[in-house]
Amino acid sequence: MSSSTPGLDGIENPLALEQQVCFALAIASRSVIGVYRPLLEPLGLTHPQYLVMLALWEHEPLRVNELARLLQLDPGTLSPLLKRLEASGYVRREKDPHDDRALAVVLTDAGRALRDDALKIPPAIVERLGLPLDELLELHRRLTQVIAAATV
Repeated sequence: MSSSTPGLDGIENPLALEQQVCFALAIASRSVIGVYRPLLEPLGLTHPQYLVMLALWEHEPLRVNELARLLQLDPGTLSPLLKRLEASGYVRREKDPHDDRALAVVLTDAGRALRDDALKIPPAIVERLGLPLDELLELHRRLTQVIAAATV
């Protein structure tokens, strides 16, 4: 039985689980984050904390709301991540010197030093995934298009 759904010509069953983009993305996300886990554990980081650190290593200092926007996280989700990073001694939250009403997140010396250890992670991920770098960069480009299309 062929699909008569507009835009899905040639798809036998448009509700087949294995043909759903959302299913493939969910499994890929869990699987790739699982590849990061053993690399991040020695650094004392979870994957979401790693993303916070990546943003800070690139853009420090950041206001909490800027960091939330950059990571596309709700500030309420970000706050517990920052508390744990602060308890680990990697970041500090302090008054923004330009706006007393806002908090800025800054790296501590330990947070800055952690960057050197984190430099080993990207090549280890590329090796573990076993895909050529150009294919991973193309995948990233395509996923960025999907994200942009889904957030319109």
